[in-house]
Amino acid sequence: MTEKHSLVLVPGLLCTADLWRDQISALSDIAEITIGDHTQDDSMSAIARRILDAAPEKFALAGLSMGGYIALEIMRHAPERVTHLAIMDSRAVADTPEERQKRIDFIKLVEQGSAFKGVTRSLLPILIHESRLEDEELVARIFKMAEDVGKDAFLRQERASLDRIALWDVLKTITCPTMVLSGADDKLTPAKIQREMAVEIPTAQYVEIPNCGHLPTMEEPEMTSKYMRHWLART
Repeated sequence: MTEKHSLVLVPGLLCTADLWRDQISALSDIAEITIGDHTQDDSMSAIARRILDAAPEKFALAGLSMGGYIALEIMRHAPERVTHLAIMDSRAVADTPEERQKRIDFIKLVEQGSAFKGVTRSLLPILIHESRLEDEELVARIFKMAEDVGKDAFLRQERASLDRIALWDVLKTITCPTMVLSGADDKLTPAKIQREMAVEIPTAQYVEIPNCGHLPTMEEPEMTSKYMRHWLART
């Protein structure tokens, strides 16, 4: 029997292991799966080190959104340990000045006692495809993830995102089988940005899922799992 992959999955901002619920189930026959902890530290390098310390010596790595930032940071620290890399609905550039200011302002608001609301209904059109906005099960799962992450971990995640550096130069150094996967209608990280990133990675295959927003693992779980299975089969 073929030996299973060790697969580390890294969630996004305000996301938990439930982001990967369907992939954990669908890929259990070919992968021993663990979830990277991105809630304890307030810098990308510290999060990367924590995940590396907990991971097997060699492992496949997938990250979505903030998880993609972390995955690229791991590639900066220890590329020799990663056998396969998947970056989903993420980017290699740092925040724009406007994005940085938004994060700073929001951190200040929450620190000063403004109610922590996690993900609100007003944010949903940015996160998921318009056709899924009335999917109450999906929406409830998104709200529950944010609630489970909580205020303190959210602040650490925002500080880490604020702290991150551009990792565009890392892209050209990646040599393991890589997949860049995007929801075709992602409003938060447009597919165009992800296609451009994939071009820079020598080993990247780019995949785009139609009628899908920023959370393909939840919006289109079967298709996402199928592409991940193909990615893990590459050598």
